[in-house]
Amino acid sequence: MKKIIKGGRVATAADVFEADILIENGKIVQIGKNLSDIGADVIDATGKYVMPGGIDPHTHLDMPFNNTVTDDDWKSGTIAAAFGGTTTILDFCLTAGEDKLSDAVEKWHDKAKGKSAIDYGFHLMIGDLTTETEAELPQILAQEGITSVKVFMAYAKEFQASDRTLFKAFKIAKDLGAVVMVHCENGSVIDELVEEARRAGHKEPIYHALTRPAELEGEATKRAIELAHIAGASLYVVHVTCKEAVDEIIAAREKGYDVYGETCPPYLTLDQSALAQPGFEGAKYVWSPPLRPKYHQDHLWNALKAKQLQTIGSDQCSFSFKGKKQLGINDFSKIPNGGPFIEDRFSILYSEGVAKGKISINEFVDMISTSAAKIFGLFPQKGTIAIGSDADIVIFDPEVKREISAKTHHMNVDYNPYEGWEVTGEPVSVLVRGEYVIKNKEFVGVLGSGQYIKRALKTTTAEALNI
Repeated sequence: MKKIIKGGRVATAADVFEADILIENGKIVQIGKNLSDIGADVIDATGKYVMPGGIDPHTHLDMPFNNTVTDDDWKSGTIAAAFGGTTTILDFCLTAGEDKLSDAVEKWHDKAKGKSAIDYGFHLMIGDLTTETEAELPQILAQEGITSVKVFMAYAKEFQASDRTLFKAFKIAKDLGAVVMVHCENGSVIDELVEEARRAGHKEPIYHALTRPAELEGEATKRAIELAHIAGASLYVVHVTCKEAVDEIIAAREKGYDVYGETCPPYLTLDQSALAQPGFEGAKYVWSPPLRPKYHQDHLWNALKAKQLQTIGSDQCSFSFKGKKQLGINDFSKIPNGGPFIEDRFSILYSEGVAKGKISINEFVDMISTSAAKIFGLFPQKGTIAIGSDADIVIFDPEVKREISAKTHHMNVDYNPYEGWEVTGEPVSVLVRGEYVIKNKEFVGVLGSGQYIKRALKTTTAEALNI
């Protein structure tokens, strides 16, 4: 059945205007005032924003890490994402021990099959480039429609790549038109600091932050930027947390380097003091890079406002407090790194950003959806409200207030880092390709209905995309 959204304020990265939206066969086919609703299911959006569905460029669902596995899989994770206004996620396909990159991609397809309630794509992790994987990489990216590869400069024991591998990845990606995403921390030095702290008898969660200082994020960011520039490649710095990294990104962009930056809700709103709570409570706030002292937040907000940082990812990587986080109760280095943010990314950024006057509604849409669509090859199929685009749409109430709590969230974890926070604004209904996934705050979607989206390798310049 056709659907028509009436009475709302359409908000894109460029405009806000009153209009009706006609949807047929999963696409937006008409935008205008007083459109005929004959034969259509009418959705009343009076008093609400009508936005493009959120694109979360940074998730880890059903991911093995720290001798355990994240608690949110593709079922609970994508349902929670939908409640939070996200209609497409880009999840990290990890390569760990596979002989072929295609084996890793097939494993991730199997994880998502029959479970995802929303659309999705993959980033492909590169830990090492053997002769075989280097030869396979161009083919697998083209066949799978993957436009982005991920390289870690951290987690020396699990994922960290050498500078040589990072540089080779930049060169290959440059030739293919792909983006290289980099976790920028100096993993080798961090490991030495961790061992020093352990030898001194420190076991508290706060030492997770104290052994991963901002200077090591800034140093690694600078190194990645220069290697990318020498290779002529596009660099996307994930989960930027601090002034040191922001300053390096700004300096590079001012020199014309092809560099993008992402930050995440906790770095904008929470601070390092959370890890110093009495007992083991600080373990709830252990993820990497760690939370920083509060003064870093202004630098992140300012960089977002100036478009020196372009996107907001959730870095969803959830481990329950009881059981999994407690694996590190006697050793901070064994606390699984990660937190649950996929559901509250939308509301936290709107409430702390738009409602408090730090960013405009247009900037919000750009950060939460449009820029990610452009950087990763989804635009204009997704990331905007335009004729011909997928009808991925969020009906968003900007006035409603709600309290965040683990008792009411839909993520499969027993705590929420924002427990007790009151936020302004909430998705009411969410459509993916014209079909309800959330209707009047109830899940009505179909597990397995989410489609794998093949993306187009980058062929246009950042200047042309205005990012």
